[in-house]
Amino acid sequence: MKKLIFAFLLTIVTSSSIFAQDFLDPVSWDVRVEQEEGNRYNILLKAQIDEGWHLYSQEELDLDISPIPTVFTYNASDNTYKLIGETQEPDVPAYYDPVFEADIVFFEDKAMFIQAIEVINPEGLKIEVEVMYSVCDDERCLPPDTKLFELDLNSGKAKVAVDEINSEDLEKTAALSLDLKGKETYLVQTEDGDQGYLTIFLLGFVGGLIALLTPCVFPMIPLTVSYFTKSAKNRQNGMANAIMYGLFIFLIYVLLSIPFHLLDSVDPEILNNISTNVTLNIIFFVIFVVFAFSFFGYFELTLPNSWSSKMDSKATSIGGFVGIFFMALTLAIVSFSCTGPILGSLLGGSLTTDGGAMQLTFGMGGFGLALALPFALFALFPNWLNSLPKSGGWLNTVKVILGFAELALAFKFLSNADLVQHWGLLKREVFIAIWMLCALGMALYLFRVIRFPHDGPKGKRLGWGNIVFGVASIAFMLYLVPGLTNTKYANLKLLSGLAPPFSQSIYDTGSGALPGMTSYKDFDEGVAAAKASGKPIMLDFTGWACVNCREMEEHVWSRQDIFDVINDEYILISLYVDDRKKLSEEEQFTYLKPNGATKPIRTIGDKWATFQTVNFKNNSQPYYVLMDADLNLLNTPTAYTPDADEYLYWLNEGLKKHSENKTQP
Repeated sequence: MKKLIFAFLLTIVTSSSIFAQDFLDPVSWDVRVEQEEGNRYNILLKAQIDEGWHLYSQEELDLDISPIPTVFTYNASDNTYKLIGETQEPDVPAYYDPVFEADIVFFEDKAMFIQAIEVINPEGLKIEVEVMYSVCDDERCLPPDTKLFELDLNSGKAKVAVDEINSEDLEKTAALSLDLKGKETYLVQTEDGDQGYLTIFLLGFVGGLIALLTPCVFPMIPLTVSYFTKSAKNRQNGMANAIMYGLFIFLIYVLLSIPFHLLDSVDPEILNNISTNVTLNIIFFVIFVVFAFSFFGYFELTLPNSWSSKMDSKATSIGGFVGIFFMALTLAIVSFSCTGPILGSLLGGSLTTDGGAMQLTFGMGGFGLALALPFALFALFPNWLNSLPKSGGWLNTVKVILGFAELALAFKFLSNADLVQHWGLLKREVFIAIWMLCALGMALYLFRVIRFPHDGPKGKRLGWGNIVFGVASIAFMLYLVPGLTNTKYANLKLLSGLAPPFSQSIYDTGSGALPGMTSYKDFDEGVAAAKASGKPIMLDFTGWACVNCREMEEHVWSRQDIFDVINDEYILISLYVDDRKKLSEEEQFTYLKPNGATKPIRTIGDKWATFQTVNFKNNSQPYYVLMDADLNLLNTPTAYTPDADEYLYWLNEGLKKHSENKTQP
């Protein structure tokens, strides 16, 4: 696990460039088997390594962080062949690596590995060798790669093994590609806009401000600032130290997002798979419920005391910038019981089907900046410390409010699992009712009707804060009431992307994303309907757990003129890229990628996610494409477009182009 974490950390330096380039594979393998004498053979594995890259030896070092060794696995058995000794590798001197702070053995240019074997039964013998390895250059490491080779004893040659690719798999691989017309004109790759990054940054910043008001962080502000200003040689030095302390806090939280960049670069669909993974969503649900009850005061969640003690001792003994860094790390550790649930919300919100590693980095950056700013600002203006409110029971009230928020958000993750697996347990109205109960519980607590373990004795008067937030909670609960009905008022825009879609209502709302809207869930069926009706196609790449998809459906599609255009003028085909429902045995196959790698297509989501990537070179949702039944693109595909007028113009543009195509000879 530590080796994988190291790979995550090291590859982030250039993970974005890896994603943008062609598939990187700096090592080519030449594998063969040669007879030595009698029934003794040698398996020869020659690695040809590109200039600037190096391959690590088989030695597994006993270090906290160490390189990923090269590992060879063979299919030897008692009735086929057996291994003689270990796999031999070139004898090269070790070099001191400052990254690992140890002597490391690695190979450059080329390396020959030899495994001696004794053949027991040569009849039809097929030798399989699996090589797992990782390579690095001076700037980055690539994620571990695995190659499987099959060796024929008679010819001595090897071939790369793939996952049972047969003619049927090749036919289905080819069938997944569309013969799109006009893609040179309309399929222009667009990058995520700054608005999405800015939004998640601001949300992270707000989360950081909330964390400042918790009992774990708030009392630390005057104590830490006073420490820096009083222990420094002069005021300027104290200010510089406090500002550096804040900078390190910001840096620590940004670094927490680093591993997810590798995940995003290894496989562009992996974050979608993570966010829609049923087991992971259920784990998130349980964790958020635990966080909520921790905030209610029933128990305290903390990281091991040894961690904070060790960091604190390093901060005291080292001094200087390094010591300040460990002080910042100590704060991050000891405040985990309050910041952990908020960071969990940020993590869960960023790693959605429409999010990703960069969004998480911006969110963590915003969170870290909000935590860091007070330490820098109060160091610059120490007189402001006098204006800070005193710590007291109001900090516990903040924690309880966050606890109810965590409890409500927990059901979002349970809803994700329910939608992906089609259990039907958490219908839209049930979800809304649970949120109403959370809002009611918050109001009852603020009005001191219910109490929790860490609350002191009841005061004689309610504070103005309790009254304001209590009334707001009641107002929010009343706002949710129409969501329980089957009326036009049931579209609660504040819950777009959070509540299950209308297709998961206890009422009969039709097959589309909105009541009364019709959509096809299979591409071929939708194309057949378009040919029969003569209407153009609106292709909607979406996801059950896609927040921005729900935003579009409930904020933009719900506008009557847009609803009418989509429902009356187009054949809507909604393809869910996160649907974990298994395909039938006949429909399942192994997809052969252009680079020779394979991907098993086992679920509906596997099929449509690959379909989107192959044909449109895009893997984000929502993603909308307008075309006719002959696969002529009508305009440039678009993505998340919260401006309803702009989206309507885009729809009408497609209708106009479709009309022009029909009139042309």
